Amino acid sequence: MNKILETELLNKISGTNAKQCMKCGKCTGRCPSYKQMDLKPHQFVSLLAQGKIEKLLESKSIWTCLSCMACVERCPRGVAPANVIEAVRDVVIRAQGANGIKAEEIPEIVDENTPQQLLVAAYRKYNK
Repeated sequence: MNKILETELLNKISGTNAKQCMKCGKCTGRCPSYKQMDLKPHQFVSLLAQGKIEKLLESKSIWTCLSCMACVERCPRGVAPANVIEAVRDVVIRAQGANGIKAEEIPEIVDENTPQQLLVAAYRKYNK
């Protein structure tokens, strides 16, 4: 797939306009897992706007994102970095031809004390 088609696909899946980003970094400042990310939320949006798709597809951050949407709440322009990260994750999963985890593979550590937000985020992350 060429860069233009990949960029259009990621824009369509994410439902956000990456070119609206003003690169303020507020999304990254709010991200609870930014220290573990090789690409920060604002960098995902910036690279998408520039059409640098290869870096996005190779990033380990697509698996580090918690899908908590804190970055979306913080954005003054209504850009949704988490949606961009999830769109990239979807493209990678589709290219692999597999899903990340099956229900029967959920670890036994998940019990009634597990936060519901974690379960919802995991469901959204692995069942696209």
